[in-house]
Amino acid sequence: MAARLYRSLRRIRRTEERIAEVYPSDRIKSPVHLSIGQESVAVGVCDVLGPDDVVAGTYRGHAAYLAKGGDLRAMMAELFGKVDGCARGKGGSMHLVDMDRNVLGCSAVVGSGIPVAVGYALAIRRRRQDRVVAAFYGDGASEEGCVYESLNFAALHKLPVLFVCENNGYAIHEPLSRRWAADRLTERVATFGIAARRLESDDVFAVRAAAAQGVAALRAGAGPVFLEVPTYRWREHVGPSEDYDAGYRSRDEAAPWMANDQVERVGALLPPEARAAIDAAVEAEIADALAFAEASPFPDARELHAHVYA
Repeated sequence: MAARLYRSLRRIRRTEERIAEVYPSDRIKSPVHLSIGQESVAVGVCDVLGPDDVVAGTYRGHAAYLAKGGDLRAMMAELFGKVDGCARGKGGSMHLVDMDRNVLGCSAVVGSGIPVAVGYALAIRRRRQDRVVAAFYGDGASEEGCVYESLNFAALHKLPVLFVCENNGYAIHEPLSRRWAADRLTERVATFGIAARRLESDDVFAVRAAAAQGVAALRAGAGPVFLEVPTYRWREHVGPSEDYDAGYRSRDEAAPWMANDQVERVGALLPPEARAAIDAAVEAEIADALAFAEASPFPDARELHAHVYA
C-alpha cells in the first residue's frame, strides 16, 4: 500500500511542480490553483474508491483528478488550451473532467460542485447501483448556501456521498478565524444528522482509514458521511509562486506542515531502489504528457459552438 500511495502522492506533487515551472512561459493558457501540500487528502480518499465510484473536485482539483486516475495527458493538454484536453481546451485547469475514470468534473465557482455531486448520488440511489460519490470542497465553500442545502438533501434521502472538506485555513487570503466566530465546521454538519468527523491532521494513512470507514457505511446504506481534514497549501492561492511575503500568512506558519510533508514521509517508508523506480516512472509520464500537450493543436474556431447546451 505504501508504494501505491507514494506513487499517487509523487505523481501529483511533481506534476504540479512542473506546471509551476512551465507557467511563466505562457504556454499554459489558464489560471492554476495548485494543491502542493494538500495531496494527501485526495490520495487518501481516492485510494479506497473503486473504478465505478465518482469524484467531484474543486477549482483546486488537480489532486482529486489525478488521484482518481484521471488521464494526465488530457489534463496537461487542457491546461495548454489544446483540443486534446479533457474539456477540448475550453475549460482549463479549473474544469477538469474524465468520465471514463468517473471524475465528474471540477468547477471554478466556489461550492458549485457539491449540488452536482449530490444530484449524481441521487441518480445512483434511484438506479440501485453499488457506487458512491466523493465530493471535495474547501473551508471557504462551507460559507456557501448551496453546500448546506446539499448536505440537508443528502441526509434527508440517505444518499451515498462522502463529503470531504479540505480545510487549509484560508478562503483566498482570509483566515478562518476572521470568517467564523467558532471553528466548528464538523459540528455544524453533524446537525443534519450526518456522521461527521474532524481528523487531527492530513496524515495520508489516517485519511485513508477514515475514508475507508466512511465508504463502508455508504455502501451499507447508512447515508452521507462528512470528513474535515486540516491541511495546508504551500503555494499562493492562484498561481505558481509562494506568497509568504503577502502579509496574510508567514513561512513560520507553514513550517510544521512542510516538516510533515506526506510525500517525503511515505517515500521514506520504501526501499531506496523502489522509490527511485517510482520517481523515474513519474518523471517519464509527466515528460510524455507535456510533449503531448505541446504537440496537440489548438481547437478549431468551430469548437466555439460545440457542446453548448444553454
